[in-house]
Amino acid sequence: MEQSDTHTKYLLYYYCGTKWLSLRLDLFTALIGLVVALCTALGPTTQSVAFAGMALKYSVQVFASEASGKGEDADIPGGWPQQGAITFQEYGMRYRENTPIVLNGLNLKIAPGEKIGIVGRTGSGKSSLAVALFQLVGPAKGTILIDNVNTSLIGLEDLRSKLSVIPQDPVLFMGTVRYNLDPFNIYSDEEIWQALVKSYMKETISKLPEKLEAAVGENGENFSVGERQLICMARALLRNTKIIIMDEATASIDYETDALIQHTIREAFLGCTVLIIAHRISTVLDCDRILVMESGKVAEFDRPEALVQQPDSLFVSLLEAANTVKID
Repeated sequence: MEQSDTHTKYLLYYYCGTKWLSLRLDLFTALIGLVVALCTALGPTTQSVAFAGMALKYSVQVFASEASGKGEDADIPGGWPQQGAITFQEYGMRYRENTPIVLNGLNLKIAPGEKIGIVGRTGSGKSSLAVALFQLVGPAKGTILIDNVNTSLIGLEDLRSKLSVIPQDPVLFMGTVRYNLDPFNIYSDEEIWQALVKSYMKETISKLPEKLEAAVGENGENFSVGERQLICMARALLRNTKIIIMDEATASIDYETDALIQHTIREAFLGCTVLIIAHRISTVLDCDRILVMESGKVAEFDRPEALVQQPDSLFVSLLEAANTVKID
């Protein structure tokens, strides 16, 4: 009885402390949101509506669960990453505490410059690989090495600036074509046009009256979905990072644009490590290797021709299913 009372007493202290912290975090978040809202409403009218919306959105997510990205313990060589090798060592990840693990004991070695197709059924964990690489969620166990540097010890800004992502839903902001490609005015006109050439968008942009200064509507509504995706690809080409993640980037576009994107991957991203999370199995058949995910684990990892030659492989079953249904 005495032990039960002691346990209950400390449990009550724990819950009171949790509520105390939760209340103050909520108040602090609300205060930040209020300050941002006032600055947005009373600030200069020249500020971008898109930036104002982003500021309001992220001000209330200031305490979101994210990797710490310490940054002070990693010995980062100049120009890192120079090769783009990726290694998962017994890596595990869950999105929140007390939730099921979504990546479990991954051991992978991806060579520099490899094109890796990542496939699997819904919930297999393929999109979680991108989350892990960007440290949107910290590891439950294990490490990810990029060119032999532990990414958990790198500052989030330093890490994410070295990676490029081409998402499934292409994101464009109100502004100009130039702003969407180079928001910080880092690159020259020549470099921007070269990126547009490689992404097959030079002709489209050249036909616009104001060319690079042409207006982009909200969510890029004055461009087709395929054109938006190609602009996002041009943005990735311009950044010239060694590692590129394509998260089902061809899921919502036509096959002709898909073919252009596949050609760009082969030619313009030569020397880059490209991870292609595939929606259409056919789009990864020419990758160097195929990673088949199942229940957060590596089910198969080999060259496409080697997997196809195994009638009982999971990849073959996905290929057969793709003949009748769209794979997610």
